[in-house]
Amino acid sequence: MTMLFRIFWVGRTKDGYLKEGIDRYRTLLGYLASVSVIEIKEEKGKDREASSSAEGRRILKQAQSYVLLDERGKELTSREFARFLEERGKVDFVIGGAYGVSGEVRERADAVIALSRMTFTHEMVRVIFLEQLYRAMTILKGREYHH
Repeated sequence: MTMLFRIFWVGRTKDGYLKEGIDRYRTLLGYLASVSVIEIKEEKGKDREASSSAEGRRILKQAQSYVLLDERGKELTSREFARFLEERGKVDFVIGGAYGVSGEVRERADAVIALSRMTFTHEMVRVIFLEQLYRAMTILKGREYHH
């Protein structure tokens, strides 16, 4: 069974070193699962609430059932995350923009998980999450990557 993942994130990745990390883990994941990234248009403006609300509407047009990545979510070990994925087989994930996500996006999430209690930039989270997704897949496939 091929595992299917769609990742919705707000805006483009601007820093080259982050793009390299994203490309690396997307390539590695390509051998283990079907992973697609959907970039949601970033809202420009000074009003944080209006920006996250507009981005939230764009997210909700495309993602009906999803797991939200948020520092206030439930923390999982890498093995727990692997089991979480295995139980579902197909998962959509949402990563908010610079100002997070709207209340509606948070409320509609099927689950909210945290990569850490620490705060990372929304662009760094992309690389960290893809690495954890890769790690989880190697756990499920019995590969040596996870020690």
